[in-house]
Amino acid sequence: MSKQQQIKAVRGMNDLLPPESALWARIEGICDELLGQYSYRRINTPVVESTALFARSIGDETDIVAKEMYSFEDRNGDSLTLRPEGTASCVRAGIEHGLFYNQQQRLWYRGPMYRHERPQKGRYREFFQLGAEAFGWTGPDIEAELIGLTDQLFKRLGLEQTELQINCLGDAAARQNYRAALVGYLQSFADQLDDDSKRRLDSNPLRILDSKNPDTQALLVGAPDILDFLSDTSKQHFEQLQQYLAELGIEFTINPCLVRGLDYYNDTVFEWINPDFGAQATVCGGGRYDHMVEQLGGPPTACFGFALGMERLVQMLQEQAADISQIIDNPDIFIVSIGNSARANALLLQQSLCREGVRVQLHCGAGSMKNQFKKADASGASLVLVIGEQEVEDGTVALRSLRQREEQQIIAQNEAVIAVTNRLESL
Repeated sequence: MSKQQQIKAVRGMNDLLPPESALWARIEGICDELLGQYSYRRINTPVVESTALFARSIGDETDIVAKEMYSFEDRNGDSLTLRPEGTASCVRAGIEHGLFYNQQQRLWYRGPMYRHERPQKGRYREFFQLGAEAFGWTGPDIEAELIGLTDQLFKRLGLEQTELQINCLGDAAARQNYRAALVGYLQSFADQLDDDSKRRLDSNPLRILDSKNPDTQALLVGAPDILDFLSDTSKQHFEQLQQYLAELGIEFTINPCLVRGLDYYNDTVFEWINPDFGAQATVCGGGRYDHMVEQLGGPPTACFGFALGMERLVQMLQEQAADISQIIDNPDIFIVSIGNSARANALLLQQSLCREGVRVQLHCGAGSMKNQFKKADASGASLVLVIGEQEVEDGTVALRSLRQREEQQIIAQNEAVIAVTNRLESL
């Protein structure tokens, strides 16, 4: 009989296994808590959306829409897409459920996104993104709030050496004038541009500023500066943001080549980067996108938000050996039991201990006392509770340390929970 071929995960789609899953859970908990403290409320949207949503919001000429989306026709012939980012879905949900009519909203989301791009370290075809979006505020104060939120998040996680870069793309008129000047400049170097930049020269020239090709970056040294094309209103807005960031003690660099990869941005854009990670240095980015809600059929609504990639964030924390990356998910106590009556008592104790917040691993199935103690030691638990036939008869349990040379305690079963919690507090 031939052996069945093993089925593996689809390329670029990764499994999240223990103990790394415990680290993810801890990071997600810190994110959730901080967003709640800043009064942002969670929104969940479907993984599958209409393809038109992303074509209209992100832009037909972006790499995401042109090359990277997972799109397909369903049985009704409708074109659907696995969401490649979270902002458009958040806006669609807000319009559909009337969240933007005479209201301001602070929303956040977390979940899987999908892009068909070349998998590499910290970048996968299925990736998890956390984002926050503020709807209804026109001023730079909301921008400072969200940038300050990300700064606090990195500090709580222990992420080091992150640098904030900001830029202003201006309004539609400023970008149109700048685009014409940039194209005029780059056309004189057209034969020296890389293939991607040549393609973008007609369709999306601002994206050339974001090229990772060093030869193209060298050509951009003498390019026009977008900040020279800003209206007075945009200049004042950008200057006020800088003052707010200074008051918050957040250092930043103005990067006139920072344009982000999506067409919907206007005025302020920003990225947090870590130079130690080369081409994959960006951990978080965002900006203002004041026209998307109206573009998708909603009322005129000012918008500002950010998104960060969880895989990249976890990778950076691990490689920097941040304290949080050392998190382990070992049980506090292991329960050894012999016999059906002892196992019943063990199950009751497990429930009682878990209600008190103790992490408990119970041995299930057959196994000698010696075998169970081996498993208890391998579990990483600090303590072990032992229940045998004698303990059942006496109404007691034995409490032992697995890591220290100490005499075991014989305690009444109805006092075991208090004894265990007190012992764990003293460790």
